[in-house]
Amino acid sequence: MHLFPSSIYQQRRQILRSKFDSGLLLFMGNEESPMNYKDNVYPFRQDSTFLYYFGIDLPGFCALIDLDEDAEMIFGPQWTVDDIVWMGPQESLSALAQKVGVAHSMSPDKMAAKLVAASKAERHIHFLPPYRAENMMKLEKYLGIPTAQLGISASVPFIQAVVEQRSIKQAEELVELEKALTITAAMHQAAMQKARPGQLEAELTGIVQGISMGVDSRPAYPIILTINGQTLHNHHHHNLLQSGQLVLGDFGGESTMHYAGDVTRTFPVDKAFSSTQRSIYQIVLDAQLAAVEALKPGIAYKDVHLLAARKMAEGLRDLGILKGDVTEAVHAGAHALFFPHGLGHMLGLDVHDMEDLGENHVGYDENIQRSDQFGLAYLRLGRQLQQGFVLPVEPGLYFIPELIDQWQAAGKFQEFINYKELENWRSFSGIRIEDNYVITEKGARLIGPAIPKTIAEVEQLRQSQG
Repeated sequence: MHLFPSSIYQQRRQILRSKFDSGLLLFMGNEESPMNYKDNVYPFRQDSTFLYYFGIDLPGFCALIDLDEDAEMIFGPQWTVDDIVWMGPQESLSALAQKVGVAHSMSPDKMAAKLVAASKAERHIHFLPPYRAENMMKLEKYLGIPTAQLGISASVPFIQAVVEQRSIKQAEELVELEKALTITAAMHQAAMQKARPGQLEAELTGIVQGISMGVDSRPAYPIILTINGQTLHNHHHHNLLQSGQLVLGDFGGESTMHYAGDVTRTFPVDKAFSSTQRSIYQIVLDAQLAAVEALKPGIAYKDVHLLAARKMAEGLRDLGILKGDVTEAVHAGAHALFFPHGLGHMLGLDVHDMEDLGENHVGYDENIQRSDQFGLAYLRLGRQLQQGFVLPVEPGLYFIPELIDQWQAAGKFQEFINYKELENWRSFSGIRIEDNYVITEKGARLIGPAIPKTIAEVEQLRQSQG
């Protein structure tokens, strides 16, 4: 288990505590989750907010900050000899608490008793929205709140305080993100070098996953690696790579402290792009570079998204796929036939950082509200950027036959979409390009090594197949 110095966790908790006058702040760590029976479990993943404030990356831990008693407490298992037989020697609960600067540690039943007593005394217990069934059941038992009402009963001030703090990445977090992106770069370069016609997507996926696991990492999220790039989150890996196709790989590694990388590259199965592949690829790349150039504190990410959308719409107009005024087409939402997702989201301990707390709390505020327009509605981060935000910039163009057919049958946006020309592109699939940036004082900085992404760089790497 890897930890920051205890002073970092103490400082984080002190900043959080300063936002509240009274009550209790409850942090629910995660349990292990069985795959098919109790002792055969999925790889453990600790709750990210618990990691941020308390650091202990083990199952069965929870924590409380009692603002009225000025006390911090960690609750966790007391290891027995039976545990040691199966898991090896374990650090004591008190030793773990001391490593993260917490003076009081005790068994989980003591937390249950404290919460029940606080609830009966009508003290304010602040908790975050639970997303694991085990924690939902615990909260229902401790607080008497029905499971179905836990989401709406979660503390909005607690959510807002955590989002405000975790949104600004500290220096030590940026170090971890650099580590995650270094692993991610190795994964992507291997995919581009190892891909060949006749290969199963699954084989290439195994190579990528093996690289992350070989450096004591793991994928930060389920690997997307597919010749069907028009399916945005395609986790199937059973297709054969064939000449003339594109491979879209969207994946990233985690640092040992669970900070995530999130990068996408698209490359040809052949050693070079075809002329049609080059034309769409360059449109997406130009949009990404324009969006990156626009990044700076104070700009609304919604505006950066729309800038990228206009840039891609211009390219599609030049190919005869779109027509008319580009600005009007984007304002109406016609471009979303080809770009139906958002440009990016927060990145950190989660690949979609803090979204368990509610997307709108993380990505929007009282000044910038989420749109209900198709495509733009999927933009997870719309609000003004601040120095210290970390986010992917992820434009893409896709030709989705089912969506094309639906829009054409409904006669949607005929003033902007050349459906006759679009027939020539139905089988193209899709292209997405994504990198991760931290917002700096005056602009943005790429996190991690530069991964080949210009047409020349990608083709050079493809021709150096190992």
